[in-house]
Amino acid sequence: MFHFLKQSSQGRRAWLLMALTALILEAIALYFQHVMQLQPCVMCIYERVALFGILGTALLGAIAPKTPLRWLAILLWLYSAWRGLQLAWDHTMMQLDPSPFNTCEFFARFPSWLPLNEWLPSVFQAFGDCSMKQWSFLTLDMPQWLIGIFAAYLLVGILVLISQFFPVQKKY
Repeated sequence: MFHFLKQSSQGRRAWLLMALTALILEAIALYFQHVMQLQPCVMCIYERVALFGILGTALLGAIAPKTPLRWLAILLWLYSAWRGLQLAWDHTMMQLDPSPFNTCEFFARFPSWLPLNEWLPSVFQAFGDCSMKQWSFLTLDMPQWLIGIFAAYLLVGILVLISQFFPVQKKY
């Protein structure tokens, strides 16, 4: 398995597949927002940014998968998946245990050098309430689904990282 993961990480197909999954998830989020009229909250926006981090690292890995750039992409992938998992967990706790002391911010705060909410407000502007449950599927709310999604990205990322220390098997 580790040999397969290492070989896959040294090719573009696996990186582009990961980019495609993240792009599909981003498209679904935009569908919920703009077609179903669900208002994203600040935590939703931050989770969206973490997913864009995974998309960006997948594209970075696809640029030159047989160079040390792959290592940077893997590390950024793990960071984005970990932060996304943390955000989704905190968001889930806000929804499962609503409290006036456990709330999210009113506006998304981005660094002054990267004001995403000003550059692209239709994607990064938050209007919703983090403790409000707006959508569920198979009894799970959106942040609960995101826990599973980010956990899957993190698990696969850890396995890919471990696989980098295994030698590639030569085909005879």
